[in-house]
Amino acid sequence: MRYVISGGAGFIGSHLADRLIQQGHEVVALDNLITGRTENIGHLIHNPAFQFIEHDVCEPIHLREPVDRVFHLASIASPVEYLRCPLETLESGSSGTRNMLQLAERNKARFLLTSTSECYGDPLEHPQSETYWGNVNPVGPRSCYDESKRYAEALTIAYYRARGVATNIARIFNTYGPRMSLNDGRVVPAFIDQALRGVPLTVFGDGSQTRSFCYVSDMVDGLMLLSESNEPYPVNLGNAREMTVLEFANQIRSRMGNDVPIEFRTLPADDPQRRRPDISKAHRLLGWKPKVSLEDGLDATIEYFCTAYRAADMEPAKVALK
Repeated sequence: MRYVISGGAGFIGSHLADRLIQQGHEVVALDNLITGRTENIGHLIHNPAFQFIEHDVCEPIHLREPVDRVFHLASIASPVEYLRCPLETLESGSSGTRNMLQLAERNKARFLLTSTSECYGDPLEHPQSETYWGNVNPVGPRSCYDESKRYAEALTIAYYRARGVATNIARIFNTYGPRMSLNDGRVVPAFIDQALRGVPLTVFGDGSQTRSFCYVSDMVDGLMLLSESNEPYPVNLGNAREMTVLEFANQIRSRMGNDVPIEFRTLPADDPQRRRPDISKAHRLLGWKPKVSLEDGLDATIEYFCTAYRAADMEPAKVALK
């Protein structure tokens, strides 16, 4: 089949492209490179099954050849970047989602939206199931991202109901792995970057807030399975192993064998206090659950960043992977 991936030069999008091509499909990757990087797809550029088009999904696109599936991953997901570019973030969730839905509709293709656990905001229900409507501040500093995804979900389900477009919605929880950007502000690359530089790990608040981390290959498995289903309503994809941010900081120090100190700072506004997905729906409908342990996933991610440091002529602080 022929797939379109918006955000195809991004972290998850590039791994998804790899998987689809490995399975014998063709991929058209769209990306405006605000946060996507050509180095993520450099190994695919000369593959005849792969095409890259530098394009902003907030502008309509017409492709000459028909497509079978549209994966809409284009979004500014990094807190550092979406706070810097709030209008662009809102546009990718609104006009960007509509343009990709229209592309799917014209081609009679199935459409998959990657939404987010941020739709739950700072949740009052724990763990978070798909039936929970969330606790989101619509005018808070994070609202540009949270509300762009909530609107994207509403638009997607409207195209399903009113236009008959075959749609899927994945609510993805904290995903990590190789090809993340070190400076994107999310906790996994932030801690690894700080440990590699030999500076204190920055923990906001007292570190008691919780997160659940899913390795990227498991996430790609879930997206692929969901795209083969007829489920139009949101499905959580994430790892149900929950830990505090402070525990995670200590896990990074342990895996890297780097005894850097921890520095506590003021908790940002609207930062979720607890985050763990209820993935029973994904298991029931898709037969999906994560396979990669946190320890194995972190080791692969740390190795990637060590290599990236050296490729940039930066010498990482002494680490001893365990």
